[in-house]
Amino acid sequence: MQQVNFKTLDEFFEFLPPRELEMVEILRRIILHCIPEATESLAYNVPYYKLRKNVCFIWPASVTWGKKQTYDGVRLGFTQGYLLQDEIGYLDRGGRKQVYWKDFTNMGQMGEDLLKSYLFEAVIID
Repeated sequence: MQQVNFKTLDEFFEFLPPRELEMVEILRRIILHCIPEATESLAYNVPYYKLRKNVCFIWPASVTWGKKQTYDGVRLGFTQGYLLQDEIGYLDRGGRKQVYWKDFTNMGQMGEDLLKSYLFEAVIID
């Protein structure tokens, strides 16, 4: 289903176009700051962050699922997103029941304090 198969995080980073790489690095820094004890590993060819279970992932649009790109930018997903309090409707649900996400097409959209609040809540849920 995927057109790539990364063996390491370094291979993943080297594959990304510069605009996506910059956003991935910022999201990664925020996640590792909020969840320093998280294990970072590749799953489905993108970085996942795990405590007891997978907490979140970073999925750049250039790492497609299938043959074509279906969104732009970089997606920050929460594997237990349906359990997060999201009164402001910040997260996208699509047709999904469990995994919710936020897509970023530029760094100006990354409200760090808001992202941190969702990450801290995701850690509590885990």
